[in-house]
Amino acid sequence: MANTGGITFSKDLEDFIALWKTKPGNIIMILHKVQEEQGYISAEAAEEVAARTGTPLAKVYGIMTFYHLFKTKKPGKNQISVCLGTACYLKGGRDIYDEARSILGIRGDETVSPDGEFSVEPVRCIGCCGLSPVVTINGDVHGRLTKGDVKPLIEQYRNKVA
Repeated sequence: MANTGGITFSKDLEDFIALWKTKPGNIIMILHKVQEEQGYISAEAAEEVAARTGTPLAKVYGIMTFYHLFKTKKPGKNQISVCLGTACYLKGGRDIYDEARSILGIRGDETVSPDGEFSVEPVRCIGCCGLSPVVTINGDVHGRLTKGDVKPLIEQYRNKVA
């Protein structure tokens, strides 16, 4: 791991930045790699990317906030994505989303539970319309859910040993 100020990047990320720093589309590619490694893009990581690529910090933040894929807040240990695409929405996806947030005590525009164990985010389509409504937790797909399925599903992951 290399440390060049307030943030530590792995050797792999250091090499990736060195490879991409002068290529077209470099900021998006580097931000993807930062998020892959750290789970989100912290303010310190954004500043470091700007410094290493000679890109104004405002431009880096512009890219981070334009693309919804980039997370600027540390996600929970368990990441829940609730599909709100048309098929899932029509079959109760919004109710599932609201129920998960309620059970986890997530309020307002927050996305992470107070204990940091879970994050809940809406997504537009998971690609499993035949299983709607669909949720993924840490990449595991769970389909044909009802509001009543949400609490036991969350408890399953809360009690899961890593």
